Amino acid sequence: MPLQNQSAKLKQLFSKRVTNQARIVLDCYQKCKASDWSDKNRVRDLREASDKLKKFAQRFEMSEQNEIANKISSLLKLLPGDAANSESLETLETFIQELNEHTLRKSDLAAEVEEHEGVSGPRTFLRTPIYIALNNKEFANRIISQLDFFGFRSICFEKPENLIYASSQNKPETIVLDVDFGPGELSGIAAAETLQAKHETPIPVIYLSETKDDIHTRLRASRSGGEEFFYPTVDPGQLIEKIEHYTHASPQDPYKVLVVDDSQSQARYIDNVLKKGGMLPFTITDPMKILLALEEFQPEIIIMDMYMPGCTGMELARVIRQQYRFHSVPIIYLSAEDDLSKQLHAMSQGGDDFLTKPIDPKHLTSTIHNRGRRARSLLALMIRDSLTGLYNHTHTLHLLEQELNKARDKGQPLSFVMLDLDHFKKINDNYGHPMGDRVIKSLSLFLKQRLRKTDHIGRYGGEEFAVVLPNTGESDARTIMTDIRERFSNLPQPHGNQSFTVSFSCGIATFNHGKLEENAKELCEKAGQALYQAKHEGRNTVRSYINDLLT
Repeated sequence: MPLQNQSAKLKQLFSKRVTNQARIVLDCYQKCKASDWSDKNRVRDLREASDKLKKFAQRFEMSEQNEIANKISSLLKLLPGDAANSESLETLETFIQELNEHTLRKSDLAAEVEEHEGVSGPRTFLRTPIYIALNNKEFANRIISQLDFFGFRSICFEKPENLIYASSQNKPETIVLDVDFGPGELSGIAAAETLQAKHETPIPVIYLSETKDDIHTRLRASRSGGEEFFYPTVDPGQLIEKIEHYTHASPQDPYKVLVVDDSQSQARYIDNVLKKGGMLPFTITDPMKILLALEEFQPEIIIMDMYMPGCTGMELARVIRQQYRFHSVPIIYLSAEDDLSKQLHAMSQGGDDFLTKPIDPKHLTSTIHNRGRRARSLLALMIRDSLTGLYNHTHTLHLLEQELNKARDKGQPLSFVMLDLDHFKKINDNYGHPMGDRVIKSLSLFLKQRLRKTDHIGRYGGEEFAVVLPNTGESDARTIMTDIRERFSNLPQPHGNQSFTVSFSCGIATFNHGKLEENAKELCEKAGQALYQAKHEGRNTVRSYINDLLT
């Protein structure tokens, strides 16, 4: 092999190693953000990944990546182990975006593949793309345009072999696929079968079919990872909803588990098991501190011993059940008690399950996950709107009150936003109520895509929404909502072969630290007045209520 070619191949290999490590750093960063920087293990993983990237970049003389990795590693060493301040996180976000921009570039290997094989080389994205493989190019372009509006990145393919190759290089979050994508019958399903075989976990596939709807086709589609099957047509808005459901743009938060056990060694053991299982434990060894722990940690699941100094687990369970907010939180007894009648009696006193010590870690983890899923599902029925999945009116006001108390204590700003779809009755009259529901769902998804994880979005009622923006002043809130309003008003709402656009009006009220007695009800009234002013002035605009003045 000529020396020049050998050198080029080594360079490609080094480039790929650094790129792969950069992807690991980006992934660790996303996981830290998903846990609000409260998971020390994830923060540690990010530190280790960035240090490794720095070593690789130095070794392979890749100066740009080395410089960025140095900045990330240096900043991570300054961050406290259990939390991070907002200024440091903003700086870190800048470094991460800088790394992402370098990682987005095609590697030399990808360029070579593209040149010689005519196949698009793999690209690395901060958010994994959605793959679109449809025979109808016009419809595919409409889907891609809609995805772009909602903040999703997508790639369109024209050949099954390109889709298979790209999926092997960069696993997508979801694939939208024609059952007959390609030259032969059911060639799209055949392509999915091939690409799924290259991955340990299946990729969710949303199938579209214009001609086939028989049981054999549906079974084969399901076996190849098909989560949805649309025949004969699907509305782009409905398809976007399904794509959002199967992507991991909003990763599931770890379950918050309160562990109450007077034995320090046992408490540490449970704590370690839960952390390894991807959960967020909070341990207390003094049962008399239960009320403080409940208030501070707000657990989703509680694990407690049966026999502790000062009280029994049953007595503690009754006290917990007297707190309205924790009436439905699962309580799991973990004890050496093996008398079945005593176990049943304990469960009748407010417990939901009984596990006997010693317990296998996998059994404990599985039980917590099962209980956690059910608890979240029941909670969602109580606090979320059934159409949009956003918080309902009552819970939105509860969250506003909570954030208002935090703002008072920390001396931080807080903004409350109310927005209302313009001329919504005309949409129902002209296009029907199902289309009106779809518009409401599109706005809810639009808000979720463009607001922070720490913001709270609720459906206030009908076509009215509310948003709680912690640590956000009037100017920032106005900028954010103006940008969302302008973008949403340009979003095509597909209806058959036509489309139309919808706008909304918005009112903002900001907590004034000069009025510490101001409560949630007063803030709502001020936001409502600002919204009324926006409607009165012609709609499709944003108005604010500041210091008793509308602006």
